Amino acid sequence: MTARTNRIALLTDAAIELIADGGMRALTHRAVDGRAGMPPGTTSAYLRTRQALIEAVVGRLAERDLVDLAAYALPTGPPPQPAPRLDGTDLDLLAAGIAEVLDRWLSVGRSRTLARYACLLEAVHRPELRGILHHGTGSRVQARDLLARAGATDPDRQGDQFVAFVDGLLFDRLVGAGALTAPPPGSAASRTDLSAAVRTLLRALTGS
Repeated sequence: MTARTNRIALLTDAAIELIADGGMRALTHRAVDGRAGMPPGTTSAYLRTRQALIEAVVGRLAERDLVDLAAYALPTGPPPQPAPRLDGTDLDLLAAGIAEVLDRWLSVGRSRTLARYACLLEAVHRPELRGILHHGTGSRVQARDLLARAGATDPDRQGDQFVAFVDGLLFDRLVGAGALTAPPPGSAASRTDLSAAVRTLLRALTGS
């Protein structure tokens, strides 16, 4: 990374923490300077407008999420060619990997997850943010491909449903009723429970 890239990463990570703590209204250049431990005016020197700051935050969220997905060997790029068929064992491994990532986003990555949802709401009024934040489009492509390889009867529709389910599961465990009833994030019980939920859906969609 260049010095400029490193500095922007530091500033956007501080901005993510601010958003997680206080929502989008907490995001100001001055507040980012303070959270990052930088002299006043540093953030505005790199990211002059609030729009530029928000776009940089959204890009940083997507970047760090992709790092997590890759760390657990979950697909993030174009499907392999030729694409191998997937069996029940493959689906179980996929469910376990997804559970690991979800649990990470609920525990050590909780601030990022809260900030991501805040930015998604912001994107309702700023459509230009959706293309940056939504690696969801790529996730849907991956899900359709994986379900097709596992024998799903309607992989395009079912892939979209699968992504929606996983995102809903994350949201429920973060701020919904699941936050009160599910095993604590970061625990083996949490990962086991998440894996069981994802595996149940994968097997239902593919008839495995």
